[in-house]
Amino acid sequence: MATLRRATAAAASALAACLALAAPAWGGPGSAAPSAGGAALDQVAIATSAGLLVTGLLLWLGLRHRSGRSRALERAAEFASRLTGMPGFVALPAAISTISLQAAALGLYWDISLHIDNGRDPGPLANPSHYFILLGLLGVFAAGWLAMVLPKGRPSPAAVRLAGDWWAPLGGILLAACGSFALLGFPLDDISHRLFGQDVTLWGPTHLMMLGGAAMSLVAMLVLFTEGRLALRSASAAEPPPVRAGRVRLTAERLRRIRLIFTSGGLLIGLSIFQGEFDFGVPQFNQLFQPALIALAAGWALLCARLIGGRGASFAAVGLYLLVRGALSAIVGGVFGETLPHFPLYLAEAAAVELAALAVGTRRPYRLALVAGLSIGTVGTVAEYGWSHVWMPLPWPAAVFPEVLVVGVVGGVAGAIVGAFTASGVRLDPRNVAAPRPLALVVAAALAVGGLFAYLGSTTAPRNARVLGTIEQTTAGPTREGYLTVRVVPASLVKDPNWFNVTSWQGRTHLRLTRLVQVAPGIWRSERPVPLSGHWKSMIRFHQGRTLAAVPVYLPADRAIPAPEVPASGRFDRAFVPDRQVLQRERKRDVPGWLWGTAGAIVLMLSSLLLAALAGGLVRLSRAELQRVQKSGASAKPVTPTATTVSR
Repeated sequence: MATLRRATAAAASALAACLALAAPAWGGPGSAAPSAGGAALDQVAIATSAGLLVTGLLLWLGLRHRSGRSRALERAAEFASRLTGMPGFVALPAAISTISLQAAALGLYWDISLHIDNGRDPGPLANPSHYFILLGLLGVFAAGWLAMVLPKGRPSPAAVRLAGDWWAPLGGILLAACGSFALLGFPLDDISHRLFGQDVTLWGPTHLMMLGGAAMSLVAMLVLFTEGRLALRSASAAEPPPVRAGRVRLTAERLRRIRLIFTSGGLLIGLSIFQGEFDFGVPQFNQLFQPALIALAAGWALLCARLIGGRGASFAAVGLYLLVRGALSAIVGGVFGETLPHFPLYLAEAAAVELAALAVGTRRPYRLALVAGLSIGTVGTVAEYGWSHVWMPLPWPAAVFPEVLVVGVVGGVAGAIVGAFTASGVRLDPRNVAAPRPLALVVAAALAVGGLFAYLGSTTAPRNARVLGTIEQTTAGPTREGYLTVRVVPASLVKDPNWFNVTSWQGRTHLRLTRLVQVAPGIWRSERPVPLSGHWKSMIRFHQGRTLAAVPVYLPADRAIPAPEVPASGRFDRAFVPDRQVLQRERKRDVPGWLWGTAGAIVLMLSSLLLAALAGGLVRLSRAELQRVQKSGASAKPVTPTATTVSR
């Protein structure tokens, strides 16, 4: 234990050193100009050393446990098992993963708000939110690694033999893979910054790796919980419990059912992260992505919850989602004082899933997926359309409502099919997870989503279109502001736009979205004065159909890019340009297209491998249990989600 204490103290000292060497905060006295490329090499070295130290400590602890030279992990696992009633190889990793994911989610939303309000990082170690993200993702990897090393013997029929008598739980391997995938996004992100410049928006390829690894870790946790259930079943068969334990066992079953439902709720939280750009009001893509992503997340997570948790499970999952997302918004927007993250409700989608299950039952999950997906894509999308006009920063306009329904149905049905596949694996039903027809449905759903996203991702800027603007100054000096009046040429260009506003951000304070209101044909005026000086970046942003364009109003000089100031002249005449050209000002313009395409293909390949591994894990889990039952001579009936078997 003395060695363990020394190692822990060393890790704490390394983290303290990272904090001590961090650069001053954005724009503070003595701070250096934020780099527009990769991080400083000294900060890369510090972060790499700290990561290697933590990884080495985890490997050392795990291998000492495997060799029998330390009982520290065993005692911790036994303690967690007594508290939860789950096997130690599930209980301890589940606790670590839950805490880690909460820390990562807080860090993520805080990080997005910081970038929206302040722009680029002074350095990766100067951004406090990065510590929460990094430690959270390290925790996910640690949870997977501990799940792999804790069991002695074969913990479940789906376990994977690594070497000799070392059998690792399948869920632990998948959890470690998700954590590793997310952590890989950090070094790749720095490489991306060096090659392409910084991307202060959310949907950069390497950012999606971090988000995807964290979100998919919830699927790995469902697998691990199922393996724990199988381990408990084997233990009770070998040593039948006394009759008086019946009530206690029922209580434990209910607790395990709650864990499965809440893990599905966590999956809903994880999938909703991908909507972040729309939640904050600074999206760089077609607005139709938002209803498609909402429907996809609802179909996947809520149908999975209903199938593995029984009646009311969809509402329980949404309840957890609203609790966590509400708390994150209160902390980031209230306690930290940054731009407030908004979020969809999902209540109508939960009702749609519950009603669909009552109407067609759950015995045929893919039939339920079709009905529930259609309900989510229609009823749920209509409800979210109304909610967007109540609270979301960029409401969905009535002009695009038919398209909103189309993408909602595609997302809802595809998500529900994947949700049925996930639940069938956790329910140990090989007929609905490993047979050719369900697998073909899942592949078709994935291709449909991929095709939809590829279509929505293609946008254009109008040619030979200009904005003639005048500024009516209301405040002078370093806090200069003024009303903006613009004439669009040609006047017919802007008609029923998704949004037509002045986006002002990175002004060292909250994001400001100012609507442009039509006052005459082709003439638009800002609802309120817009910032025109200091650190602010104010730009006219226009989205209509497949058109996504921008016009800079005021941009400060940036020597790190380098880029000159775009002054807020009293009168100006400027052309529409592609939206990303202004929104992602830091991006390098002279990078060959093939290099960007290659980088995107690599990220897509890695993401596909992770998803394939998770899908293969669900199939292996279900098939392994079927083979065990067949070998034992018992009936090979699949486990159904009743009150007494769903979490046994």
